[in-house]
Amino acid sequence: MNITHRYLVEGLVFTSYVLFAMAWVGGTASMSNIMASMHIDSLASASFISGAVTLAKIVGTFGAAYLAVKVGVKYAFLFASLLIVVGIVTPYATHYELLLASRFLMGLGGAFMIVYFNPIVMQWFAPAERPVINGLNAVAFNVGTAIVLWGMTNINDITGGWKSSLVLFSLASLVLAILWMLVKFDTPEPVNHAPGAEPTEYGYIDGLKDKFNWAYAFTYSGLLSFYICLFTFYPQAGISQSKWVIGFGIIGTIAGMLYSRKHPLRLPIIRLSGLIIFVTVLGLSFSSHPVLQILCAIVLGFFIFFPITALVSIPHELPKMTGQKITVVFSLFWSISYLVSTIVLWIFGKLVDMNNGSYTSSFLMITGLTATVFVGSYFLPETGKTKELT
Repeated sequence: MNITHRYLVEGLVFTSYVLFAMAWVGGTASMSNIMASMHIDSLASASFISGAVTLAKIVGTFGAAYLAVKVGVKYAFLFASLLIVVGIVTPYATHYELLLASRFLMGLGGAFMIVYFNPIVMQWFAPAERPVINGLNAVAFNVGTAIVLWGMTNINDITGGWKSSLVLFSLASLVLAILWMLVKFDTPEPVNHAPGAEPTEYGYIDGLKDKFNWAYAFTYSGLLSFYICLFTFYPQAGISQSKWVIGFGIIGTIAGMLYSRKHPLRLPIIRLSGLIIFVTVLGLSFSSHPVLQILCAIVLGFFIFFPITALVSIPHELPKMTGQKITVVFSLFWSISYLVSTIVLWIFGKLVDMNNGSYTSSFLMITGLTATVFVGSYFLPETGKTKELT
């Protein structure tokens, strides 16, 4: 038996990343329990785990294209899935190094997987269907995160504890990895490539020379940096509205998928969202009124994810795009964005230290960086065509 229906394939892809998010965020939420079980109370050790995870994201997203070229997208995605299953070790790690390795390898699997969304979408879906599928994949992590943030207590009650829950997430990922082996990639379908696509080589050197890739990563890097800061530093500064951003991010993604079906032009919605993101980050960071902060978080969550469908669709709609090229494009997109965000997070923390615990300078910096969405849109091509409406 082979899985050949495109919606079954997408179901496996989407659910695999939802489970990764559940395992990832569930492990993070349980980290105090995990560290306590090993009698580790060092903040430096906890920080090193976060740093190792960030390194996994940079290394994983950069190397994803190379692996896909060597073994093909099907087996590259399978490898990513199996790395995620390694998270089963996390709740039962007996020493710090094993815990660190399990989190690193699971993060590496997630980094690989996010790059492979795009060649899989190109392989299985027609151009008219891709914006919606791209939007669906973009919301997968938020769905998994939301399930854990709002339902982990209930899940733990059902499974018998946080350890059993994390094991369950990993076993479910293993089942999906086994099902993925049934997906048949051998038979090409007429929806595989964009019109005019040619099977030309496009490697990392070509990608690094391509101005589009730098503009594309620049557009997203400031927003990604803020998003990571929101969950890393904002709670420490007394701003804990992150759950509103996650919840309304799901609504924003769905709205963006519907909007992109009816309005194929990509840049206008990216620019409008960029302006709203800048204003709401400003309000969230500097307002002292709790109700206004919640309102800013709600609007911010919606508009962070509302333009994602349009943003992710742009490379798919470039002339002569192929599966290999789009893998390299998104490999560079994610690795550059994560590299920038890693540097930004270090500067953010450094500014807080230099200002004796004051977050004002750090908030000014991160708010300014969210403007990359608006500014970067002027360096991106408009790939949407109005005639798609007919």
